[in-house]
Amino acid sequence: MTFSLSAAALVSLATVVAPLRKATSAMSIQMTGRRSRRAPLQSALRRGRELREQVETLLQESKTVKALDSEKRKSLSERCLELKKSVDENTLTLQNLKKSDEPAPVGNYNQRKEEEEKQLFELSQQLEKLATVLNQNNVVKDSSMNLKKNGSPEEQQKNEETENEEGESTQNDDDDEEEQDSENDEDDEDDDESKLDGSFNTEFIALGDFAAQQEGDLTFKKEEVLLIIEKKPDGWWLAKNSKGEKGLVPKTYLTAKDKEEEPSEEETDEDIEVADETAGGVDILKRTDSHWSAVKKALTENNTLDALTTMGAVPAGFRPSTLAQLLDEGNQFQASSFLQPVLTPSNLSFQDLVWSPEKGSIQPRPTRISLVMTLWNCKGIPFPGISIQVLSRHIRLCLFDGNQILSNIHTVRVTWQPKNPKTWTFSPRVSGILPCILDGDCFIRSNNPSPDIGLLFELGITYHNSTGERGELSCGWAFLKLFDSSGFPIPSKTYELFLNGGTPYEKRVEVDPSISRRASSNVFQHMITLRKQPQLLVKLRSISTRSKGILNLLPEVLIGSMCYMHLILFYRQILGDVLLKDRPNVQHADLISNPILATFPKLMEQPDIMDALRSSWAEKESTLKRSEKRDGEFLKSVFILVYHDTVYPLLQSVSLPEYKWAEEESEGTRWRIIAEFLKKNRERGGSLSSLLSLESPHKAFDVMETAYDFLGEARKNSPLI
Repeated sequence: MTFSLSAAALVSLATVVAPLRKATSAMSIQMTGRRSRRAPLQSALRRGRELREQVETLLQESKTVKALDSEKRKSLSERCLELKKSVDENTLTLQNLKKSDEPAPVGNYNQRKEEEEKQLFELSQQLEKLATVLNQNNVVKDSSMNLKKNGSPEEQQKNEETENEEGESTQNDDDDEEEQDSENDEDDEDDDESKLDGSFNTEFIALGDFAAQQEGDLTFKKEEVLLIIEKKPDGWWLAKNSKGEKGLVPKTYLTAKDKEEEPSEEETDEDIEVADETAGGVDILKRTDSHWSAVKKALTENNTLDALTTMGAVPAGFRPSTLAQLLDEGNQFQASSFLQPVLTPSNLSFQDLVWSPEKGSIQPRPTRISLVMTLWNCKGIPFPGISIQVLSRHIRLCLFDGNQILSNIHTVRVTWQPKNPKTWTFSPRVSGILPCILDGDCFIRSNNPSPDIGLLFELGITYHNSTGERGELSCGWAFLKLFDSSGFPIPSKTYELFLNGGTPYEKRVEVDPSISRRASSNVFQHMITLRKQPQLLVKLRSISTRSKGILNLLPEVLIGSMCYMHLILFYRQILGDVLLKDRPNVQHADLISNPILATFPKLMEQPDIMDALRSSWAEKESTLKRSEKRDGEFLKSVFILVYHDTVYPLLQSVSLPEYKWAEEESEGTRWRIIAEFLKKNRERGGSLSSLLSLESPHKAFDVMETAYDFLGEARKNSPLI
């Protein structure tokens, strides 16, 4: 059966379909355009892939360029700088993206964004290094040509004018002459280049093996003598070996042949690499994090340590303490910094401090890592020689992902007995309250999504030698990864961790190589030798319901002692009241008069005053009724009174010496003054009489000792969370 339509019907149908088709087409175009406009993360990722392909092409082309092809090198250098500019622009675009800009939910948004930013940063560093190599070859070539053809600045100017007049033919003749005489001019070139900087010793000794990573690098072996031609501000120096080969070398591998090298202020720590000498060869680990300067110092400034090792005072695996040097550089890795609230990316609110109207308090915030750990003991730790006086034995720990530190650095002092010198123990049995510096029970919190995150332990000693020089050495380090290969948390149990020598950025370095040398081929003897290796015992414990409730109210990134966890909780609750409940409005940013908020973070770096607060609070809490202990607001008000009676007068006391790490005389004086102050407080019922007494002078009043500047103290949105 067939159907036919009249002409009128066809016209009518076309009239209806045409607008519908046009509307559908317009809608399709609009949706396509909207998808392309409203998928910023996908666009940035696509652009990143394109840039990586272009960089790969550029690298392949740079490998085929001859050393004297200056025009080609100049062209490649310009392309390299243009690519670096595009990479930096894409990085900036990526950093400004927000999850709310996406038209639809994106899985693992933050992780994908962070990974792309990291890849772009590495790409930018790679391009910067390539541009340096290309420009350096041009500079060296041009310099040698000018030095060869012109013996003085006047002759250089005259020859340049002559070359401009003669044209390209004369230039080609000069180039041919230069190629023929290049071998004869190498010595002259080196003599002139060695005079580029006469303020430093040009001969350096290599501290380790280094394999060239790309064209322009110079391969060298440990203890090889290198002649430094020019120092670069980016940390890569132009060097020449005994065979006359030249190239770029990392300055962190070198030490002065005759005198200690002092780094200049202009030198930066970007793109520094460290050799990992393993049985299979040399692996290069790129380090671009902000705290790499401490690692560089631990690896390169070893003159004192070398002398101690040569005398047999310390084992070969000891190094200057990396974590101690990071703590000395500022407050970036101190617990006092991590107590401050974290601002959101917009800086308009707090990320880890949120008010709960239902509970009338701050809101609990569970984190990816929330655990309690106990330090048991350390076995087989080598004992330093008699020429070293040990002032402190301790362990420092932090969260670490193999590349950068992701938390504050927490320190626990150990106890040691001369009758068992190779064993360190924690949390000894003492009468009264255990000093928090000796407490081996620690809490760990973090919301960092890194799959490689774990706990880094560094055993250390603070010492001074026969010449009176003071320092801190690492006696070994260990790493406990907190998640398995499937991404699940490791179980709560006791872990026996064998210690490594060197720094956390070195691998397969023994703490005491003499132990392995004494090992025999017998399997049984080998097992006994293995048990003699230095080791650390730690236990991950399950968290009780009460401890879990307290931990969820603490900062999202923090490592501390369990014995003062409840005091930090009071601080956080007061912080929430002042910043979230009692502040007139969210735009109010004036200084806040609150002595507790202004001074409490200082206690994290002065454990003896923290112990005074713990002791006073324990005494006061023991006098409260059961109903009063269940009243959170009442407890908070009592804590404020105890704090004002204890901590505030001690911090402003003139007679209390400044807190100094591992100084026995200073620590003893502080303990005596604090104990006497607490005794008088108990006898007189408070600190008012002490504050008004002429026998107890205090510092002149400064308004900043009671003023809290939350905008100045609050931390910016941090990748550590």
